Amino acid sequence: MMHAEENWRELEQRISAKVKLGKRPVAVAFLDAAPAGILKFEGTEPSGCSFWRLAAQGRVFYTVPENHFNCAVGAYTHNIALSPEREKETEQTLKMMFELGYVKPEEVPQIPRLSKAPAAIVYAPLSDAPVAPDAVLFACKPSAAMLLNEAANRAGVASGAPALGRPTCMALPASLQNGAILSLGCMGNRVYTGLGEDEMYFVLRGKDLSAVADALDIVTSANAALNEYASGRRQRLATI
Repeated sequence: MMHAEENWRELEQRISAKVKLGKRPVAVAFLDAAPAGILKFEGTEPSGCSFWRLAAQGRVFYTVPENHFNCAVGAYTHNIALSPEREKETEQTLKMMFELGYVKPEEVPQIPRLSKAPAAIVYAPLSDAPVAPDAVLFACKPSAAMLLNEAANRAGVASGAPALGRPTCMALPASLQNGAILSLGCMGNRVYTGLGEDEMYFVLRGKDLSAVADALDIVTSANAALNEYASGRRQRLATI
């Protein structure tokens, strides 16, 4: 099991050397108290996943529950209680989503949530993580997600769940509860984070990171050999 003193920089470098990543992996830690020595986020963002964008750009900081009030869905998945005024906004947001046919009312209780409300949430690029991350987010193309997923399977830490859809933020509690998760992203997340049309997410528990990095050595080597094998067969056997 990993601890805060683990070399997160080395792990990011090892994984980045094996897998093409368009953005830096983001480390997320859910804390029971505000941390010392870490910058507190000041300002506003439209969603909790917006903080992923800031961390991928190199910022290290923590948020408190109030920073997540602008997104009713993200507050729900993170088990953050809203103020009465914001509860009314939640009802309006859900009503809009129901009317659009974006989500059905019966789906809401099935959305994964954190088991308890965090007092603070730390965000950072993986290599600069100031505390041990509970979850690590990789924004990447499907070919890279494939390699990460195969490594998670080989390491025995995959959830076995199908790729998740909206809301993207539910991939965090889903991963903490079940293991590595693939997420196709959702429209809000793509707007708030700048996720490319050709990108998706792979989400991993922090404690599983080292095992997946080890498994990647074998997985990427095997896939390189299979690439060569398949390329040769296509050249020999494809008639069109």
